Amino acid sequence: MAQMAGVRGPAAADRLHDAQLTRRELLGAAAIGLVAAVPAIASAAGPSGQLTWGIHVSMAPTWFDPAETQGIITPFMVLYALHDAVVKPMPGTSQAPCLAETWSKNEDDKSYEFVLRRNAKFHNGDQVTAEDVKFSFERYKGAAHELMKSKVALIETPDSQRVVFKLKEAWPDFLTFYSSASGAGWVVPKKYLDKVGDEGFKQAPIGAGPYKFVSFTPGVELVLEAFEDYWRKTPSVKRLVMKVLPDEATRLAALKRGEVDIAYSVRGELAEELVKTPGLALKPVVLQAPNWIYFPEQWEPKSPWHDIRVRQAANLAIDRDGMSKALFLGYCKITNNAVVPYTFDYFWQPPEAVYDPEKAQKLMAQAGFAGGFDAGPLYCDSSYSNMAEVVVDNFAQIGIRAKLQPIERAGFVAGYSNKKYTKGIIQGASGAFGNAATRMASFVVKDGAFAYGNYPDIDELFPAQADELDHDKRSAILAKMQQLVHEKAIYAPIWQLGFLNGIGPRVGESTFGTIPGFAYTAPFEDLTLNAA
Repeated sequence: MAQMAGVRGPAAADRLHDAQLTRRELLGAAAIGLVAAVPAIASAAGPSGQLTWGIHVSMAPTWFDPAETQGIITPFMVLYALHDAVVKPMPGTSQAPCLAETWSKNEDDKSYEFVLRRNAKFHNGDQVTAEDVKFSFERYKGAAHELMKSKVALIETPDSQRVVFKLKEAWPDFLTFYSSASGAGWVVPKKYLDKVGDEGFKQAPIGAGPYKFVSFTPGVELVLEAFEDYWRKTPSVKRLVMKVLPDEATRLAALKRGEVDIAYSVRGELAEELVKTPGLALKPVVLQAPNWIYFPEQWEPKSPWHDIRVRQAANLAIDRDGMSKALFLGYCKITNNAVVPYTFDYFWQPPEAVYDPEKAQKLMAQAGFAGGFDAGPLYCDSSYSNMAEVVVDNFAQIGIRAKLQPIERAGFVAGYSNKKYTKGIIQGASGAFGNAATRMASFVVKDGAFAYGNYPDIDELFPAQADELDHDKRSAILAKMQQLVHEKAIYAPIWQLGFLNGIGPRVGESTFGTIPGFAYTAPFEDLTLNAA
């Protein structure tokens, strides 16, 4: 067996000097993905105090159950608090051993063995076992579940602490999907699930994360309490309250009054006001979250979107720079890659994005739509309707008339993934972990969770890259796939989102940005309060 993990190191950069490894050794370990989160000495006083969030979206009970994790980052806002995974992204590495103390794989890349920590417990005191890991994978039904399960031949549990995944064939992306691009590696207690069932679990979830479920009032708030037996460290903050405040001005006002300590998503003039307010601090994070415009009608021969010139015109009509400066203080990163973040392995850099409404109008005329056309609804997540309003206006300048249709996030994602928005335009995004292949799987190739159509030449390349073990050859295939997505104008890329947040004076360590590309606060056990 080739050893893959288990090198012990600090959980965050601000504690590197406490480690026994030298800085050079730590950097070397991080470069190959081995720096892991390990238990720290807990404060003798135990957790105390409370932090309160102003959340920009309504939380859905499905986010409490890892089995239903969709191909977006939002559920991880809660998962990182309530639950834990066998392996997951943490500070310093995208594949940190968590519930698994170590893992290894056979040299043929067809077998992975995980050895669980003996001190990992669920909130009810039960030990996390190999049977729980197997059960959690088998009941998983979220993003990429069919793909993952088609690759796994057998799951063995030789004893209570060891789990062995045997694959049907070598698959270079197994660990990427299992550890980050899905919720399949996040572990729930089998005995408890067998007792309460799926719906009962959503009402009163029990996990193995740093915080325990206390209560949930839909549309109002989620309340969590520190789990003092969490294996990595005892959290510093006793109580967490996540308040649903969909209105941006209301979130900022609550932050200024001290009613919340952390406010997600404060943009434009409100962000400028936040920066100028004494005692408050702006916390921007450039996410692994490309935003895009999608044309689900492009496979319909009678639709204007079937003509590539119309899709190209829409791309040229979007004023990305202007919108970023106006709404996000210029923090968004414009890569012109529709769905793959620049930080992901196998990223391909397209030509620079261009804003040219005059050329767009010429393309519209060439396609036979000099007078424009009615495009129907532009569906969007209501928390980003301000972006969509700009896009609607940009499109109107070249004759594409769309009507804004904002939908609350949980409903929007459900409608998008259930292929309900077949007519009109979709403004989408994904901040999920993974690599270029995982994004192709969800958003481009046939039967992808968010793919409304497909192109055979791209589909043919997907299994070829999945079977290719040589990194350079695989990179070339995935680059070709991304190039075809760009050339076919399947999407109109917008940018990688510059997510703007605010914190108040009571916050010590906010943890924003400690997990690269992650949108929200995490790890939750690293949060601290400022001394009074």
